[in-house]
Amino acid sequence: MPPLALEQLVRTAEAAADRARAEVVPRFRGVSVEIKRDGSPVTEADRAAERAIREVLREATPEHRIVGEEYGEEGSADGPVWLVDPIDGTIAFSRGIPLFSTLIALLDEGEPVLGLIDLPMLGERYVGWKGGGCFRNGAPTRVSQETDLSKAIISHGDPFAFELCGKRDAFLRLAERCPLLRGYTDAFGHALVLGGGVGAMVDTHLNPWDAAATQLLVPEAGGRCVTREYGGKLALVFGSEALVEQLLPLVE
Repeated sequence: MPPLALEQLVRTAEAAADRARAEVVPRFRGVSVEIKRDGSPVTEADRAAERAIREVLREATPEHRIVGEEYGEEGSADGPVWLVDPIDGTIAFSRGIPLFSTLIALLDEGEPVLGLIDLPMLGERYVGWKGGGCFRNGAPTRVSQETDLSKAIISHGDPFAFELCGKRDAFLRLAERCPLLRGYTDAFGHALVLGGGVGAMVDTHLNPWDAAATQLLVPEAGGRCVTREYGGKLALVFGSEALVEQLLPLVE
């Protein structure tokens, strides 16, 4: 199989994110919320955005499989795979909080090779591809180079997510050791790490579409991203190399 034209595929992912924005932004603070079988919230904006993303990806790369949070899998079982989360942070979106995102990633042979985190209400978009770097609105961005855990801002996902994967004690250790521990949840927190404002983050109980873009973007932004699996879900520790090294013993 010939190498993927990643820079061209980034443009495809951005076109899909543009279409998602067009569906999501007009519905912000204007849709009702449903509860899915797994207990998580969903709105018509989630579904409309994923349909729009799939349409763009399907037209541009009909040979690729698509796996999304709302509509499952479609396409060939072999070859590259798009992972899609139309609204990461539906809890925030459904309560009128503008700190949600759209996530798109591409896997090749099971490894992320392209990632996109779009923050529609903030007008920020992080994109990158393997070997190509990480960019925020077209400008290169780097993770923090902080080394002092006592001074760095450390972010975490929701405490209940630590509970769900049996890591409540890990959260308590983070709270004890990190004076500037803050709950910048979902991929909004991931973007803050990519921008360098947050030194590192610990995020647990993730699905593949929650994690893949970050797994690619953090190394491309000069940082380290460590993936673990707890209870069938993924956990990420990522950011400054030095901070990640200090955080790992607290959460494992």
